[in-house]
Amino acid sequence: MPAFSRLVRFLAKDGRTYYGDAILPQGVSDLAKTKKARVIKGDVFGKHDVTEQIADVRLLLAPLAREDVKTVRCLGLNYEQHAKESGMPLPKFLVLFYKPVTSLGGPFDNVPIPTMAQEVDGLDYECELVAIIGKEAREVSESKALEYVMGYAVGDDISHREWQLKRGGGQWALGKGFDGWAPFGPGIVSSALIKDPQALRISTKVNGKTVQDSSTKDMIFGVAKTISFLSQGTTLLPGDMIFTGTPQGVGSGRKPPLWLKDGDIVEVGLEGIGTCVNKVEHIKSRPKL
Repeated sequence: MPAFSRLVRFLAKDGRTYYGDAILPQGVSDLAKTKKARVIKGDVFGKHDVTEQIADVRLLLAPLAREDVKTVRCLGLNYEQHAKESGMPLPKFLVLFYKPVTSLGGPFDNVPIPTMAQEVDGLDYECELVAIIGKEAREVSESKALEYVMGYAVGDDISHREWQLKRGGGQWALGKGFDGWAPFGPGIVSSALIKDPQALRISTKVNGKTVQDSSTKDMIFGVAKTISFLSQGTTLLPGDMIFTGTPQGVGSGRKPPLWLKDGDIVEVGLEGIGTCVNKVEHIKSRPKL
């Protein structure tokens, strides 16, 4: 498993893109504040070394390059209080859906809203703990499941409720899978540092106001149970990502609903990992030829 403690992928001041092990000031845990990192050589999912070469960070990128991601699995209704605010019964089995890898974005990227998602209100935020699989897993027991986790990040499962629930033909993916609708980061903290993923504070702010504030202990299916279940009959691969669901406080659960608008700033945070700050950006329609 990884030699790094806090994996970041970044554009350096020399103009090159690197994987690195973040260097944080004493007492700081938010990877968004990373200014320097030790360059990593090799395959972050295989043999690699954390070198003594220190690079200055110009911009933090999505912690994994697109070619290093295999699948993006997501869980729905996986926090007890969120299921209740949604008016849904607690699920007996995992509610699983997928996002395309093109939905992934960086911790400070704008979230592009295409014209078809601007037609009607319904744009929503969902802060989530993201688990990244580090080695091949199949038929894994719950007691051993966390041994297959490379590390954890925080992500935002941007969703459009109209396209998710009313225009998606009964499937959620259309309303959640647009380009850039899964920003995550700001890095990946090794599972060696986060021993218990079910004891972390998780939150969202919209334009500086806290709208979600909970703990991962409210998950219905914890990370270990989730990995064990997903590995039954299905092989999980290094580079598979699992967005593990969102707590209560989403915009659709409020009265009146709190829908995201063009220019809104969304900040999702996870204890021990850090924050992603993303601006909602409406994309202007292109003229038809």
